[in-house]
Amino acid sequence: MNNIFTDNDHKNRYLELIKKAQVNIYDLERQSLFYIASSSEDLYKKKYDIYDFYENAILSDCITSGKVDFCSSSKALIHLAYNLYNGYRDDCTSPLSILGGLDSKNLFLAYQAILIRLKSVKISSITQIISEA
Repeated sequence: MNNIFTDNDHKNRYLELIKKAQVNIYDLERQSLFYIASSSEDLYKKKYDIYDFYENAILSDCITSGKVDFCSSSKALIHLAYNLYNGYRDDCTSPLSILGGLDSKNLFLAYQAILIRLKSVKISSITQIISEA
């Protein structure tokens, strides 16, 4: 298992989202978004509230409308994921707003997602998934 994943379930959920969205190896924006969206069972269950797989677009209403129930750390991670995806900004996307309330596990996830987006870490399994698609 690649050391950037919290466990095998995280890795498997990530690979499933990557395949479903047909993400290529150069699409660092969606790689970082799906890394966060797959990080917990709760966020993974809300994948269709977070991302439109048909339009290939984020669904930012999920964090602004209050219709989707996110705990504070999940909401912060989704703000980060959206910001890494396309520069999304609102009143809650400052570094302090995003990172300030995260525990060590979620800080690890945030850090890894940033590294993925900045191309500082490469998820080796993505090449295999893309070649099989």
